[in-house]
Amino acid sequence: MAITAGGSLNSVAAPVQQTLASNYLDFTSGANDWAQQYLPDLMEKEAEVFGQRTISGFLAQVGAEEAMTADQVVWSEQSRLHLSYTGTVVVAGDTNGTFQVVNDIDGNAVPELGNGGAGSDHGIRVNDLVLLASAGKVSKCLVVETPESAVVSLEAYDAATLADHATGVGAATLLVIGSEYGKGQSYSDFTGTHSAERRTAIKPSFKSFSNKPIIMKDYYEVSGSDASAIGWVEVTGEAGQNGYLWYLKAEGDTRSRFADYLEMAMLESEKTGANSVIGFADKQIRGSADAGTNGAGTEGLFAAIESRGNVTSGVTGVNAATDLAEFDAILAEFDKQGAIEENMMFVNRSTSLAMDDMLASMNSYGAGGTSYGVFSNDENMALNLGFSGFRRGSYDFYKSDFRYLNDKATRGGINAAATSAAIRGVIIPAGVSSVYDQNLGKNLKRPFLHVRYRASQTDNRKMKTWVTGSVGAQTSALDAMQVHYLSERCLVTQGANNFMLMK
Repeated sequence: MAITAGGSLNSVAAPVQQTLASNYLDFTSGANDWAQQYLPDLMEKEAEVFGQRTISGFLAQVGAEEAMTADQVVWSEQSRLHLSYTGTVVVAGDTNGTFQVVNDIDGNAVPELGNGGAGSDHGIRVNDLVLLASAGKVSKCLVVETPESAVVSLEAYDAATLADHATGVGAATLLVIGSEYGKGQSYSDFTGTHSAERRTAIKPSFKSFSNKPIIMKDYYEVSGSDASAIGWVEVTGEAGQNGYLWYLKAEGDTRSRFADYLEMAMLESEKTGANSVIGFADKQIRGSADAGTNGAGTEGLFAAIESRGNVTSGVTGVNAATDLAEFDAILAEFDKQGAIEENMMFVNRSTSLAMDDMLASMNSYGAGGTSYGVFSNDENMALNLGFSGFRRGSYDFYKSDFRYLNDKATRGGINAAATSAAIRGVIIPAGVSSVYDQNLGKNLKRPFLHVRYRASQTDNRKMKTWVTGSVGAQTSALDAMQVHYLSERCLVTQGANNFMLMK
């Protein structure tokens, strides 16, 4: 009978003892030949070459988290206290004329009267003392007539002043600064065609905003065989897991990645527009004017600031003097808004260095050399040219590098491709705001920024994790372990007028 001998039955000794590439395990080609007689110098610890890879933690620093039990969260924000409008001057004479109300001082159209009339629901009343301003001119006037329209009649305290105002559309601004009455004059003693009109009381107004949570899911799967196999690489993950079971590494990375998704979605998401074709019919928010056609998406931080807050293109590192002037323009804008004294700045690397250079230029000895002591240094230590906090005007700023805007694998790579449309940082007010909660029916103190997640007595969807399969939990016939992750949440950005996005 014929006998076929097997191949590679014995190792053939080399005629000369020498160190060759074939004598070592080749971990790069995939041909790990354990029959080699030389033991490799195996570095079993996985090298952590990217440092801290996760970006989560930003919202934990600047906000809070609260539970919700509804499909949307609704909150209201107070309006400005004083009455100021932009509009058009229609001059009828030197000392009298009319002012047509167009928008409030923030650029919002003044609504029509709620009683079905064709008038404008502004707060200007007869006998109001007002300032009327246009390019190069300010006049003190008295309101003498407020018919049920957007036009109010004015009489100037100084002669020949109203005729000097610019009459272009929306070119003038009017501010109510007080009132003046004659002796014994009551609220209904008016002159003109509307003498029977009574001076009404001003009712406060508010703006209502809403947002809806989105559901995020992910999972990790490992077969039963792979879960019981030991590897030669010792792994360590961001969650603290370590060992020689590779699925510990993979599951930990999936969990860390999902945690970052929760953060990035709250920063970057936006609601569907009217022309969006994204279809989540079951997520329709009935009665919501800003829900879009399908009601998908949620309003993230960047979208909220761009629609309701402030955006600056300044402080780009052109030179210290220019950056300082642009930063002062940011302060001037904050003065127009809530003027929150303490603010936190989360910026990318280039903007952070530009601010450091801007602040360092304030050193009067900076041009001629380094001044010891200005930066809390002496000649025997390395210079610290970085600033983590500073005060300008009446504002305190705490600056921090935002890893999300620097990392090439996150927004850093997007910013590099977007160039001039890149997001360079965000300025967030510290502290809390007072808002009216429609669910509780009272005013509450809450951080300007906080996350709402879906939760009840039976289910908490803040960050759910559960295991299915035959490994560990043994819940099904699937010969694998599946680790599931789920969260349902949205971001509430209150007082967006106090935020600043740097683009």
